[in-house]
Amino acid sequence: MKKMLGCVAVLIAVGMLLMLIAHNRLVGLIIIALLLFIGYNCVCGD
Repeated sequence: MKKMLGCVAVLIAVGMLLMLIAHNRLVGLIIIALLLFIGYNCVCGD
């Protein structure tokens, strides 16, 4: 459970920092999709 919460917290923080840098909506959507994919792999991976 701690691993999952840690992974979620880090991915949310990275997403927030990247959205401060990238002001383009398309870039933001791509970043969000990428972070969701990484988060899913962290939670459901081996």
